[in-house]
Amino acid sequence: MIQIKNLSKYYGTTRAVYDLSLEVEKGEVLGFLGPNGAGKTTTMKMLTCYLPPSSGTATIFGFDILNDPMEVRKRIGYLPEKTPLYQEMRVDEYLRFVASVKGMAPPRVKPALGRVIEQCGLEEVHRRSIGKLSKGYQQRVGIAQAIISDPELLILDEPTLGLDPRQIIDIRTMIKNLGRDRTVILSSHILPEVSQVCDRIIIMNQGELVAVDTPDKLRARLKQVSVTRITLRRSDRSRGAREALLEMEGVLMVKEKSSPAQADTLVLQVESRPDRDLREGIAGKLVKEGFPLLEIFHEELSLEDIFIKLVTEEVNR
Repeated sequence: MIQIKNLSKYYGTTRAVYDLSLEVEKGEVLGFLGPNGAGKTTTMKMLTCYLPPSSGTATIFGFDILNDPMEVRKRIGYLPEKTPLYQEMRVDEYLRFVASVKGMAPPRVKPALGRVIEQCGLEEVHRRSIGKLSKGYQQRVGIAQAIISDPELLILDEPTLGLDPRQIIDIRTMIKNLGRDRTVILSSHILPEVSQVCDRIIIMNQGELVAVDTPDKLRARLKQVSVTRITLRRSDRSRGAREALLEMEGVLMVKEKSSPAQADTLVLQVESRPDRDLREGIAGKLVKEGFPLLEIFHEELSLEDIFIKLVTEEVNR
């Protein structure tokens, strides 16, 4: 378990992180979100004992980052935003070097090397010089060095930065698998990625914690209306659908969302109270009254909506 208590970091008079308190359960995959300068990377650097906090502290699996930094480092695998690689070394040589720096016993190194090469998809390039690899493969090597000692905690700063779509999918799958028996903290600017990979999300802004919860609970917390989107085949008959829907009990507003690119369809957005799901009633009314219904679905707040709303609210306080 990780316990963060009133953690703050100042650079002179500039506040990077302020009074951050948080608990992370063992085996949890936690995502950090926030605009540039929000304090995500600074927080990660303090947790890895790379930077000392200005005040407050944190304990990682019972070891304090101020009093027991070496014990903390033994239990962490870290991928910084700028991957620390020696360009002239071969991939396998570099990973052996990292294993020795981390104090791994020689009998452990060979099987660990085979494991991370397979997990990170480096089979075809492990005998090549790092400097001759693509950005995507270099990022995979960075992840491999973070996990070679089989740490209890992984801290990954932008782990999919520079990867192609296929590689991103592979890394997401790997992070999910790694999170089954260890704790993972990661940051990302790719909001759907965080939603797919993480159990909980932390949103930071201007060094402060804005929100922490599961994606579903954040959506429920910010949901002011329930939105149902329907698509009708455009015809003379479909013109009266908006008025018909406004007659329904619980409907607050109906907006037309069609565009010139959808000339043959009529798209309507129906807003109701957040505790009402009107899909069944809407479908029944449209079919009964002969409107040409093509599609109906309940629209959820996206992670982008949540992020923008929370950060905007924090700035406007």
